[in-house]
Amino acid sequence: MSLFKKNTTMGDRGETVDDRLKHIAFIMDGNGRWARRRGMPREFGHSHGAATFKKIGRYCEKIGIRYMTVYAFSTENWKRPQKEVDEIMRIFYEYIEDCMIEMKTDNAHFRFIGNLSIFSPELRAKMEKADRETVDKPFTLNIAVNYGGREEIANACNRLIAEGKTQITEENINSHLYTTPCPDPDLIVRTGGEYRTSNFLLWQSAYSEFYFSKTLWPDYSAKDVDEAVAAFYERKRRYGGVV
Repeated sequence: MSLFKKNTTMGDRGETVDDRLKHIAFIMDGNGRWARRRGMPREFGHSHGAATFKKIGRYCEKIGIRYMTVYAFSTENWKRPQKEVDEIMRIFYEYIEDCMIEMKTDNAHFRFIGNLSIFSPELRAKMEKADRETVDKPFTLNIAVNYGGREEIANACNRLIAEGKTQITEENINSHLYTTPCPDPDLIVRTGGEYRTSNFLLWQSAYSEFYFSKTLWPDYSAKDVDEAVAAFYERKRRYGGVV
């Protein structure tokens, strides 16, 4: 029996996810190791990883996932060698330029989440423009840049304090996260064979299902997505209760 819901209008396999899987998130790990195995600098892997990101985003939208969040650059990634950081920033700037072109034809609502204050006013304006002009698109794509889960929670609390809150509830924090108004991720996938969350969506992942793949991100494919989704549907989500 298929683990997906049948929809003969979708793709070659004619299958799509159902409402149990609305939001998938990816920790895109393994770019550097992928490049080193080919005798190339780490920056080479990031370039190929960016192409994979576009491919996987379009596939997730195609099979009916409504929200996708990717960990593109963390608050800790600034510690990497300057040459590598510069290349990641170049790829990011290039991606923003592509967004401005592709947003006319893609089905994605582009959202850039994280502490964006570090970026230039010009770049932030482009991010805001891409967000604003794609807000009605059916597939929401959150791109986490200069993002850290702990910083996100601290930022939410500080905003609430600035608003005059003297007591803070879970709902208060939920409404001030970078990912708001997206639902929490149902499934978080980490590629590259590592088994940790690396400060990603710490608040939102309280009841997410996790799937760890040994595939390095530049090699990640639609088949790998299908395997992660199939594993998700085999699990029982209890949210602390008993089924």
